[in-house]
Amino acid sequence: MQKLLQGVVAALFMLLAIGLVQAEEAYRQVQPLLHTAQSVLGEPLLLADGTALQITSTIVTIAPGEKTAWHKHGVPLYAYILSGAVTIDYGEQGTRCFTPGMAFMEAMDHWHRGTNQGEEPVRILAVYLGTEKSQLVIPKP
Repeated sequence: MQKLLQGVVAALFMLLAIGLVQAEEAYRQVQPLLHTAQSVLGEPLLLADGTALQITSTIVTIAPGEKTAWHKHGVPLYAYILSGAVTIDYGEQGTRCFTPGMAFMEAMDHWHRGTNQGEEPVRILAVYLGTEKSQLVIPKP
């Protein structure tokens, strides 16, 4: 039983690593927080239509003067600015600046990149709402 549990834990960490590799292609510094398909009581996370939901949360840090790679998202992404100010360039859709305490749902179908034009690191709580096979971050070719 213990070996089975160890195997399940190893598999979960591998899935988390795959999602974070995608994120790290766009962001240089990513701190994993949670990657789960279950509630704290072990209940499966399901949408109303029965689709299994996978939640992945991270803290993305953007150093002063740093820019992320151009990317988009394959799933809805809730973002909350913990510290610093990030300016996000959405190409033809313009730019937007987000400051501490601001929360937003990030664009999915538009290439974008974040820039830290300030003097302190930007820290963003990123919560991805996907499925087991979702591509969280899609780097621009």
